[in-house]
Amino acid sequence: MKAREYLEILHVAERLKDTTRHCTTSKGRVESVAEHSWRISLMAMLLREEFPKLDIDKVICMCIIHDLGECFTGDIPVFNKTDKDREVEDKLLADWVNTLPEKTKKSFSALFAEMQALETKEAKLYKALDKLEALIQHNEAPISTWAENEYELQKTYAHDAVAFSEWLKELRAEVLKDSLDKIEAE
Repeated sequence: MKAREYLEILHVAERLKDTTRHCTTSKGRVESVAEHSWRISLMAMLLREEFPKLDIDKVICMCIIHDLGECFTGDIPVFNKTDKDREVEDKLLADWVNTLPEKTKKSFSALFAEMQALETKEAKLYKALDKLEALIQHNEAPISTWAENEYELQKTYAHDAVAFSEWLKELRAEVLKDSLDKIEAE
């Protein structure tokens, strides 16, 4: 990869630092997509011993790149995102990936295809962490920042994504306990 190509990729990815999400931090500041991607990457790294048979480095790569499409569309909360929104984001992302140097294009394309298919345990782990991180972040944020529908989402979201792993089901149960405690304390 040429130095200029490398810089161009970084310049596009930098947009995620300024792309805000629906979630807020524990101090009530709106978080960026980059912050979310960083934390799910950390979550994956910390699970190396819990999932010794998985390629955790691949999961970390998935976590890092999973929201790159939002460089072009911004973040749309899951409960507002339509199929049309997904199509637009997927097309803009694919168009950009096709401009990348050949090895990077192949690597990103393969990761995105695996993530979308959700057939491998690596893809399933990335997707579970993506969903769980949002729930964890909401539990850390002031409850005054929650939308009305998030009270129910905190109870129901991501159970399907963690179903393949006993450890993740236990984590989801702990997150639910924190949610219920937070709601009760309100």
